Amino acid sequence: MSELPPGTEGDAGLVRVGLPLLRDEPRGCPHGRSVRARPLVVDPDRVRRKPVVDFALKPVMDVLDLIEHRKKEVGAALAEPWTFRNCHPSHRAWAETAVTNYLAARTAEEESRRAAGHPATFPVRDEWVAISKLAAADARGARRYERTAWGRRYVSADGGVRELWLPSVNSVKEDRAPAEIAAAASVALSGVAAKSGFGRPYQEVGGHAAAPARIRVIAVGCGDGEVRVLADWDAHEVSRRYESLAQPVLRRLIGRTELNAGSDCVNCECLAGCAQPTRAPGLLEVPAPSRPRRRRSVSAADLRVHDDCPARFHLTRVLHLKTRQPENLAIRRGRAVDAVLNERHGGQRTGRGCRDLPPPTALPGLAEGETGPALRMLAQHRGVCPLDGLPAGEQVRAQPRLTAYDPVADAVVIADPDLLYSDAGGWVWRETKTSAAPLWEGRPLLENYPQLALAVVLMAAGVLGGDPRRSRIELEVLYEHGAACEVIDPFDEPTLAQARTVVARLAEPWASDETYAPSPGGHCTSCEALAWCEAGRTRTNGNRT
Repeated sequence: MSELPPGTEGDAGLVRVGLPLLRDEPRGCPHGRSVRARPLVVDPDRVRRKPVVDFALKPVMDVLDLIEHRKKEVGAALAEPWTFRNCHPSHRAWAETAVTNYLAARTAEEESRRAAGHPATFPVRDEWVAISKLAAADARGARRYERTAWGRRYVSADGGVRELWLPSVNSVKEDRAPAEIAAAASVALSGVAAKSGFGRPYQEVGGHAAAPARIRVIAVGCGDGEVRVLADWDAHEVSRRYESLAQPVLRRLIGRTELNAGSDCVNCECLAGCAQPTRAPGLLEVPAPSRPRRRRSVSAADLRVHDDCPARFHLTRVLHLKTRQPENLAIRRGRAVDAVLNERHGGQRTGRGCRDLPPPTALPGLAEGETGPALRMLAQHRGVCPLDGLPAGEQVRAQPRLTAYDPVADAVVIADPDLLYSDAGGWVWRETKTSAAPLWEGRPLLENYPQLALAVVLMAAGVLGGDPRRSRIELEVLYEHGAACEVIDPFDEPTLAQARTVVARLAEPWASDETYAPSPGGHCTSCEALAWCEAGRTRTNGNRT
């Protein structure tokens, strides 16, 4: 990085790569991720205040630090008020269970290992950081490289075995790439004890311990206590896998300049001077906050969930807490139909549509006896597929990510249309829904489907570009025995005014909320976070009496 990105200041000479940057993120921004690897490059005007803790595992790690490093009893550690400072009450309830699950998983794994004759391991307070210092800046402008692996660390008494435990919020992550696992093992092998400090490189502490002979990387789900050994390798195997799997990913990460606006914009230090995403001041129709806070992202689904219950929004959409309760059939059926259409539209040749494609033999997430209605809905789609007869040369994008930035609300607005296709210079945004009953005509369409209202304001703001005279929004509703299509003109003034009213009604409470109080109701019975919400449990228990 020869020059700092516009709107930033600091020092680009430090490159720091943690495990998240090694994950394959198709919707990630290559340039933004490259800048994230330069932790001393910052936007000096960016607001960082968080009125409420927005990382689920923070209080879990704080409590475990008290137990493992300060030798506090579990009850005393959980009673420490500072560990839950600014945490939502239901977040605290979940964290208490998560701590118990983690400790039980750790104890069981340790007992099993010792019973098999392996040495005991003990908690390590300081982080392990692999540090490389250069005599002069390299071609990337870096003078120092740091590789980190966030988690919990353990070592045998003789230093011969190191374990790195990687906690997840709910269950063990299923999508950890081989490069990420190899990088984690490498940090555990070659990392030195170091302490972090905001706005500066890691500081090494103590002397250099003898290199371990064996490395274990263990994943644990704090929601269910599941444990999975990801790596149990000797030092040679760790080095081999790091060189073959992780190093190529690291080389590709640093210095990339391609832009891909999306969720990465939320934490990007160079958003202020970036050419993307589309700027749309006042898009959410909310005033600038009286107390600015850290930038956030928001979608129509977020606004809809917050409207139902602010606590549910915070717990499930921000903290991503959820139980393993099964989804109802209607939701699974809609998701199955959506998956089939995305696959078919994503691989379509324009002009053919779905009319001559055979019905699928199986549907994702549905048992054999549940597929009938979904298959009939897919059959109805064949008659209304918008790609049928689409002229050659038109563009088709299945479930693309669209992004706009509202600097007034300091919010990144995200939408994932089911389908976009061009039409003689314009763009058509199509949403497809499955339903067991006809549309209710007693409520305006934009109120019934807030994602359509957001689509209207995004198109009117120029997110897609194209000829407004040829651009439109389509709603396709599939039933077992029919289909309906509604067309919306996003540039019609009354329609746009109605859309802005709908968006403002939903966005204003979301934008100003700093407490996320529960709003108990009928939705409590299907809430993924009900187990930790006292108000919700009271409501559902009361309905049973």
